[in-house]
Amino acid sequence: MDWVPIVFGIFKLGVLGVCMFFAIKWHYDKDKEEAQRKKEEAQMNSEASGL
Repeated sequence: MDWVPIVFGIFKLGVLGVCMFFAIKWHYDKDKEEAQRKKEEAQMNSEASGL
């Protein structure tokens, strides 16, 4: 039964690694989406003022 803490530790590190990956990816995607939204908004404002 000495292997149980080792297996649980490896599992815990794996789960934490996957969670960190998805957290970083989520924040990166949100920033990218916000930048795209601001770009489209600026483009719409410039088109509206040009009319």
